[in-house]
Amino acid sequence: MEGYIHSIESFGTLDGPGIRLVVFFQGCPMRCVYCHNPDTWNIKASGKIDSDEILKIYEKNKSFYKDGGITATGGEPLLQIDFLTELFEKAKQKSIHTCLDTSGAVFNESKTSIEKFDRLVSSTDLVILDIKHIDPDKHIKITGHKSENIIKFARYLDDKNKDIWIRHVVVPGLTDNEDEIEKLGCFVAALKNAVFVELLPYHSMGVKKYEALGLDYPLKGTEDMDKEKLEPLYAALKRGIKKGKNNTN
Repeated sequence: MEGYIHSIESFGTLDGPGIRLVVFFQGCPMRCVYCHNPDTWNIKASGKIDSDEILKIYEKNKSFYKDGGITATGGEPLLQIDFLTELFEKAKQKSIHTCLDTSGAVFNESKTSIEKFDRLVSSTDLVILDIKHIDPDKHIKITGHKSENIIKFARYLDDKNKDIWIRHVVVPGLTDNEDEIEKLGCFVAALKNAVFVELLPYHSMGVKKYEALGLDYPLKGTEDMDKEKLEPLYAALKRGIKKGKNNTN
């Protein structure tokens, strides 16, 4: 089976444990105001590649991936769930660790969809779930998409006992409110399989891509997030996690 793939990074170190082959899927339903990959939005804006070809690329550098594996990111890999599933199933046949980096936005609970998600999850070792904003109304403003399915997806993964890494991009003046980060912590505390939570500082490296595509950059003038300013936000996150755990005991 072939899928629309934007690009492949041979030695990724930020998208799951160890050194990884990172496959950037084409296509995304959301339009996050801080997105740094607008060139992945259109699903047919790139060429197609066979799943076996991706695994061949992995095999060429297999010795470097002994503590890593393959990560599917994007864009939104779940838009091509059939191709993604085939890739992961073939990877597991070779004992390759598989990681899905997703927003979870396309998740739905119809019988047909659940059957597909069940099959995908059975060959997925880790899910990196990007939670753009814990407040539903602000989530819509930031992404143009409701957060309901994302929250349901997180709980679905938890019910499946699937390891989850939570990621949240911190944008100055937009997603850096301590009270809201604390609420995120409360939500995370309810997920028994949330093994890691990461706050990612916003950067403006995507501006040039917007310019090249003739698009207006929504956050023009927003300064990059200073990593040192994450400290009180991590403290708020920990407070929320502690509060959430106390409420469930």
